[in-house]
Amino acid sequence: MIKILVIGGVAAGTKAAAKLKRELGDGCEITLLSEGPDISYAGCGLPYYVGGLIKEEAELLINTPDSFAKLTGVRVECGVRAERLDPNRKTVTAICLAAGETREYAYDKLVVATGAAPIRPPLPGTDLPGVYTLRSPKDASAIKEAAKAAKRAVVCGGGFIGLEIAENLARLGLKVCVIDMAPRIMPGFDPEFAEYAEKYLFQQGIPVFTGERLAALEGGERVEKVRTESRTLKADLVVLSLGIRPNTAMLAAAGAELAPNKTVVVNEYLETSLPDVYAAGDCVCVKNLLTGQPAWSPMGSSANLEGRLLAKSIAGRKKAYRGVLGTTIVKLVGLNAGKTGLGEAGARQAGYEPVSVTITTDDKAHYYPGAGLFIIKLVADRMSRRLLGLQALGPGAVDKLVDVAATAISLGAEVDRLDSLDLAYAPPFSTAIHPFVTA
Repeated sequence: MIKILVIGGVAAGTKAAAKLKRELGDGCEITLLSEGPDISYAGCGLPYYVGGLIKEEAELLINTPDSFAKLTGVRVECGVRAERLDPNRKTVTAICLAAGETREYAYDKLVVATGAAPIRPPLPGTDLPGVYTLRSPKDASAIKEAAKAAKRAVVCGGGFIGLEIAENLARLGLKVCVIDMAPRIMPGFDPEFAEYAEKYLFQQGIPVFTGERLAALEGGERVEKVRTESRTLKADLVVLSLGIRPNTAMLAAAGAELAPNKTVVVNEYLETSLPDVYAAGDCVCVKNLLTGQPAWSPMGSSANLEGRLLAKSIAGRKKAYRGVLGTTIVKLVGLNAGKTGLGEAGARQAGYEPVSVTITTDDKAHYYPGAGLFIIKLVADRMSRRLLGLQALGPGAVDKLVDVAATAISLGAEVDRLDSLDLAYAPPFSTAIHPFVTA
């Protein structure tokens, strides 16, 4: 019987464990270790729980440890922190946090899905009451409770989670602003789209200050001010959304190859450089499907796919993970923004000769109630005529545009094969010539 040890849950770990049990059945013994009490929750839904769109914390919990164990047959041990990996002996040494005792786990195959941790910079005041990060249901509950007594909030970080939590704090009636040290918010979008989003958020009452490096948080019994290098903002609630760091210290100590950003390097079958050690999720470095270059994709969608494919490989049905396109979508107070593939600068850097078009078009029949506009940008390669990327903004179903483009890019489609696609049309859903085809 093959003995499989999985370290970490949430998306990649639980997906891998469940798929392995389905593939191997009684031919395997699977143990999943989790440092925290929650092994399977909807991390991407946390901002919407804070804002009240998701009413109960329990709705975020996909499986409890008990329900997952009963459903899959996987042995689950919570409150256990993996500390040391010995790839020669094929053992993992862990600490049972409640008892303080050390345990050793042997494995034939090891799956590491340790994820990443939010960055809390070593700056004055970041440990003050009223300062939060958002990574777990416990974090979301704490922010939701603090928001009841708060009036002003500052979100430090203009990435997608930062913008989503800003929207949801504003939904609760707080006066919210966003600061970011980068020149623009929404990393990965071309400048004109990021600038449009900044202006739009300002119009919605959420000012965005870019090029503002966080210097310190100030306060007495709790946070009162956020100080950057050029301004001071009042706040009684601060959310640090400054990015994440992969949890790969144990792998590094065991000699696994790491990328410069400390993610663990894996091949197309999610195998690390250590024998019989696989990894998936926010702790791994995969590759970009278009460029073949290393890419970090700390997304729930990527983690689920990686966990599933990894399990197939361990079960003897190897299927390569082709890579990611950087597909992203975010909701911004009535405006949706999505992208996939390469922007102009990224395409040029990758050696393509990019051409692009940006259009504004109806998102459905203009006479239908609720009709709005899409702003769509397509990027293609002049030489091969292949579609390379799409970016889109609008109040409507931006995800449809992104998904059509992601499919086309993944299949290597040329623009000449896309300008007469037979896509769905009825007045409530689209225009007679689909917005993607128009672009």
